[in-house]
Amino acid sequence: MVLLVPFDGSDLSKAALRRACEYSEYTGEAVLALSVIPDDADYARERGWIDEGEPFAVQSVKESMAEAAESVDPDAEFRCEVPANVSSIADLTTDVVRTIREVAHEVDASIVFVGSENAGRVTTPVCSVGAPISEDPEYDVHIVRHAEAATA
Repeated sequence: MVLLVPFDGSDLSKAALRRACEYSEYTGEAVLALSVIPDDADYARERGWIDEGEPFAVQSVKESMAEAAESVDPDAEFRCEVPANVSSIADLTTDVVRTIREVAHEVDASIVFVGSENAGRVTTPVCSVGAPISEDPEYDVHIVRHAEAATA
């Protein structure tokens, strides 16, 4: 079984990765940091993966995410997925969530560690992947809401 961490390079995803790595010390489970990178420059800019005017390339963002994950824990495995556009009416967040859930099932994740500042504030925040991921009964979900606590 695997501890899966959706990883976008944010402080909360880094905190979630640290928590998963700490948890793995007790369980012996492997840790997988998963970056889901839609092939969309605007999406990348909104998340701070690239600067305004900077050219977008999935491979460059992938390398940056891999380095960021390795800086948190060099022992965690890293994986990158580009979500398939399976529906013309689905937005990118839906595609990202679907990809995370597919990988969670593929790797037989026991727990998904999600960094989300929205968890607990509203039932289903529009921009959060936390709520749809937590709906799946096949794995437990650990929500990390505070990045500073994990860095101390």
